Amino acid sequence: MRFSVNIPNFGDFADPRNVATAAAAAEQAGWDGLFVWDHILHRQHQGRPFGDPWMLLTAAALATSRIRLGTLLTPVPRYRPQQLARQVATLDHLSGGRVIFAAGLGGPVEDEYRSFGDAAEPRVLAERLDEGLDLLRRFWSGEAVNHHGRHYEVRDVTLLPATAQRPGPPVWIGGFWPRPAPMRRAARWDGAVPLFESARHGHVPDVAEVRELVGYVRGHRPAGAERPFEFVLGGATPPDAAKARDVVGPLHDAGATWWDERQVQTGPDLDRLLPVLRRIEAGPPVL
Repeated sequence: MRFSVNIPNFGDFADPRNVATAAAAAEQAGWDGLFVWDHILHRQHQGRPFGDPWMLLTAAALATSRIRLGTLLTPVPRYRPQQLARQVATLDHLSGGRVIFAAGLGGPVEDEYRSFGDAAEPRVLAERLDEGLDLLRRFWSGEAVNHHGRHYEVRDVTLLPATAQRPGPPVWIGGFWPRPAPMRRAARWDGAVPLFESARHGHVPDVAEVRELVGYVRGHRPAGAERPFEFVLGGATPPDAAKARDVVGPLHDAGATWWDERQVQTGPDLDRLLPVLRRIEAGPPVL
């Protein structure tokens, strides 16, 4: 099992220097990854500074040499695929092939889409997500792309360099369980990053629900899939190693392959560097 640290891209973490500090501390303390949120507008946290996640991850890449880096998660329908492909490929080269790309619809949908006059209908966003993911993988190949789809058009475009990882960074898909559509989408890619209706951000999910989710996704994996598949769960664990093991161990037994350490979204320490650093420095759970 691998262990990551999850931080928002606002508050203290809007400053790339603070993200670099957190990333370096995570690497030193034995964590395996650091992931940042990808929000432009989140009205629940309005009034705080926000940072661009790709600039924040650039700072993290320059401060580290081992841990995996990425967003949790990027709302692909909010981006132009060609711009996003460039950002991810550049970070993948800078980091020496350490990027993990997590994607979804994002949210809150009203804040991130409708506030800027964009479409916010779930069906349309889901179509743009699937079409955008297909284009990203093709752009990352470094080969010529021609595409005429429902939402995007590409005419004989080759984006170089290709990503350092081939055929591209691992792609994880997020969504709420027990909604089946996002997890069917995840089954076609490299990992599932579920949130649970019964356990929102920072809260530990129920083991029985995790087993149900893992069984569902495995049942929808395409035959002959070669790349490893990850089940990424998250929540807040105590810094005491034995108590943290009691939280994470049953989830590992249920099929989780990554534990993503998160502050409770409604808690006072979500976007504060010093409390997050204290948890990072205590180290990941030990199974």
